[in-house]
Parts: sequence; C-alpha cells; structure tokens
Amino acid sequence: MPLRAPDPDPAPHPAGGPPVLPELAAHLAAAAGRAAPEPPGGSTALREAVCGYWERRGLPTGPDRVLVAPGAPALLLALLAALDGAVVLPRPCAQWYAPAARLLGHDVHHVPAPAESGGLPDPFGLLESVRRSRRGPQAVRSLTVTLADDPTGTCPPPEQLHEVCEAAADEGLWLIGDETRRDLLHDPHDTVLPSPAEIRPAETVLLADLRPTLLPASWPVAVARFPDTGAGGRLRDAALAVLTDVLAPLAGPVACAALHALREPEAVRERLAALTRLHAALARALHEVVTAAGALCRPPQAGNHLYVDFEPLRGPLTDHGVTDAPGLERALARWGVRGGHRFGEDHHELRARLSTDVLVGADSADGHRALAAADPARLPHVEAGLAGLAADLAAWAPG
Repeated sequence: MPLRAPDPDPAPHPAGGPPVLPELAAHLAAAAGRAAPEPPGGSTALREAVCGYWERRGLPTGPDRVLVAPGAPALLLALLAALDGAVVLPRPCAQWYAPAARLLGHDVHHVPAPAESGGLPDPFGLLESVRRSRRGPQAVRSLTVTLADDPTGTCPPPEQLHEVCEAAADEGLWLIGDETRRDLLHDPHDTVLPSPAEIRPAETVLLADLRPTLLPASWPVAVARFPDTGAGGRLRDAALAVLTDVLAPLAGPVACAALHALREPEAVRERLAALTRLHAALARALHEVVTAAGALCRPPQAGNHLYVDFEPLRGPLTDHGVTDAPGLERALARWGVRGGHRFGEDHHELRARLSTDVLVGADSADGHRALAAADPARLPHVEAGLAGLAADLAAWAPG
C-alpha cells in the first residue's frame, strides 16, 4: 500500500463538548490504580452490561454476541477486516467510516443519500454499485447505515430504511447499523426509528460509540452486537481475532467507568436526557442562524450536528476567496466547522458540518449551566456564540 502524505488541511480540533458527569469521574478515579487493560473484546462483566444496554432498547442479546473496543473506528476496522470486501457508504457519511476500509485496501463506493435525510444510500444507487462491483476485482460485502445521522443530524424515514435494508440483504450484504446517536432524538415522540436489527436481524451488526451519549468525548469506548446465528458468531469471532492481533486494549480505568455507564443508573439517565434537550435546543438555534443567512439546511432531528449547504452563497463566497469545502472550513475554523470533503463529498461542493458542541461553553462551568438551563440558547455565552456566527455569515449575504 503506498504511503500517504500528511493532510495539508487537517481537520479542526473538535470542541470538548459537555462536562464529565461527576459520578463517572469518581468511578474512573477509583480505578486509576488498575494497571491491567481489559481483555480483547471486553471482560464478561463488561459484555453482560452491554447485553443489558441492548436489551433495554428492545434487542435481547447474549454476551457471546457482543464486543467492546477502544472506540468505534477500532471496532469498525476489526469488523471490516473480518468481512474482507468492498463497502457501500451513503454520501455524506461519518468521517471515520471510509478510512477504515481504505486502510485495509477495500474499495469504497459512495452512494448519494436521498433528499429526505442522510444516513442511507439511495436504494437504486445501492443496487447499481453492488452489481457493478461484481464485475470488478472486489465485490461489495457490506453496507453501513446510520439511524441518527452524522453529519446531517437527520433520521431516515422508516419506509426508506426498510427498503434499503431489504435490498441490501437480498443482495447478500451484511448491514452495519451505526446507532451511536439513536438515544439523542430531539423529539422521540414524533420520530419513529426502527433498528436495522429489527428489520433484518440475521444480517445486521450494530455499532454504538458511547461517547456522544454515555461517556465523555476523551474516553473512547464502543460496543457491537452480532446476530444470533452461526454466521453472526463466526463474524464476531473473526472480528475479535483482529482486535486481539492488533493489540488495541481498552484502558482498565476507562472500562470501569464504562461498565457503570452501561448499567445506566439514574444519574446517567438524567445526564442523557439533559444532553438530548441541550443538543436539540442548540441545533434549532444554529439552524435558524444558518438559514437566515441564506444557506440551506434540513431541520435537525437528532444528535449534535447540522449539515449546511452554502451553494446559494457561492457568489459572495467566491468574492471572499472561498470556492470549495476546504476553504469553507478554513473560513469558519473558529466555529469548528468541518468541510463536506471529510464526509465523502466532492471538494468543490460548498457543504459543511456544524456541531452544537462549539456552543456548549469553553469551560465546565459554562457546560453545567447549559445542561441545567431551561432555554440554553438564551444563556449569555450561547447568545454571544450565535451572534458571532451570524455576523461571520452576514459578510457572505447576497448583495
């Protein structure tokens, strides 16, 4: 595999996000003297806690059908190595999907998402990519879908999810369902979100990175759930072998905190509810700012991101020297914006992802105030951030 030059435009440093839950910090501190890492795939106790996590979400699971790893990218890398084939991804998709496949030398087929939402490929484009791959040296083996999508912050309609899952399974593909932000629905009473594992249980592996919901951003822990079938067991064993071979241990103290978080005691559930309210309020406020400036953006439904299309502002942007996604990223760097080129889009498209984390606050005191506020968008530091973003975008308003 040829060596790659360093990225001349490295991604902006991510915002820290909400503060650490004190109860989790206490569990981490109590285990700070533990020198031994977790065994590959997670200890029995940790895997049993993962089973409880999935069962509370309507998916009974045995401990021999789950894996735990130090972050979702590591877990996806092990899974794709076990599958050994080309992948289909929606465009746009999470930044960490494609690199794992490319690192393994697997072909990546990006299929545009439907206009209604992100997280899924267009079903006809999916079938065309699969059939075209079978005429080449590397056939598609898997499709990754996202329920509460990063980067768009939208949720696919259930009927589209059913259509795509059925089409993929009928073509013999494994479905990888990223449910990382499924618990961050802004309006859970108005959003129906079935799991791919409910639609095609025998063909679906679920992944969830715990950091956006249960753990701080700097404590990487992810979990996977495999089908209760012979093929599912073999795939799980193969992925575990990869995790074992690459020596990617989960730090012992972090594992102890994750064990507590996965059991979801009251304090953890309350923090998750507060996080959801916070991200929903800040996402609505960001949506108002960017659409008022003339950009296009689907209303956010889940998670902590929005995906903005600045194409209507291409004229004034060009006047300011911004002609592509990397330029857009540089121009809005202080807002933690990431250009669409990081999510599978063409560099020349003027699309970018915004995160609510940039408004949470620069220190833990601001973060705690934001979590506790009835209307976080009215807090002084949040109002100042929104006003600053609005002022920057106003410079690009059509004349």
